[in-house]
Amino acid sequence: MHQGCDGSFGGGGQVVDKLRMMDLSGMPMPIEAKISCEGCGSIFEMKTVEDRCPDCGMVYGVTPCHATDLKSIKAAGIGY
Repeated sequence: MHQGCDGSFGGGGQVVDKLRMMDLSGMPMPIEAKISCEGCGSIFEMKTVEDRCPDCGMVYGVTPCHATDLKSIKAAGIGY
């Protein structure tokens, strides 16, 4: 089931589910990741590979293998 760094995910929910399943959600981001929230437009710093917007609760995730590529950060949904 684990596809390593070559695995692909259909969306943010799948990324976040995988992080939770592998107990990696609290892993620190290796780079500064300031993102603009898709839910409310606030700019915040994503500090862990699973994080949430402090203003609206939109949950974001990125696999550790791709955490240095800000384009790989995916929104999973508000309160996901």
